[in-house]
Amino acid sequence: MTSTKNKTYVLVECAVLLAMATLLSFFPKFEGLWPNGGSITLCSMLPIIIISYRNGIKWGLLSGLAFSLLQLLSGFYSAGTSLLMVFATLMLDYILPYTALGLGGMFKGKFKSTAMELSLGVIVSLSIRYACHVISGFVLWYDVTYATEVLNTEGFAFGLGAKIAENFSGSTLFTIYNFLYNGSYMIPEIILTTIGAIILSKVVNYNFNNK
Repeated sequence: MTSTKNKTYVLVECAVLLAMATLLSFFPKFEGLWPNGGSITLCSMLPIIIISYRNGIKWGLLSGLAFSLLQLLSGFYSAGTSLLMVFATLMLDYILPYTALGLGGMFKGKFKSTAMELSLGVIVSLSIRYACHVISGFVLWYDVTYATEVLNTEGFAFGLGAKIAENFSGSTLFTIYNFLYNGSYMIPEIILTTIGAIILSKVVNYNFNNK
């Protein structure tokens, strides 16, 4: 009976935190600056990290998968219309990057500081999401001409884009553009979520260890 109660409690907690993550992914949200997808949210992925930290990576991965499906329902955009392209987009832009958030609890018990463990979990899991989007850029969005046009846009990367377009070409140019484009929203997201994790662990009276 106790085990059943515990499992029910975890399911309810995961559902609540997943709902919070979904709500935060919609409001507030900073988007519109990334024509091929991308946005900065207010710690929308932190609830999934907390699920993983409190209840284990298995629950974290399942919740991350559910979160990815909810993101799909909120607006799916594919790089192509072929079955292969649609599948690749599903995996690289939605399923894998958001499911990876469930790894956020991997550092639990590794350090004495909850803030440190949560922060490292955020950095690693969101960096995996960043890597998935970069891989997606190469597999689905590779276009040197388009990348050159974007880099030459006035003010892109504080003027650095034009210099990159002038000094690089081909795959090297696209690689730099790919990291810059995806990093322009993922790096701020990582920073904001890390700060949120630190504040939550130090200010809010929350039982992160689920004892």
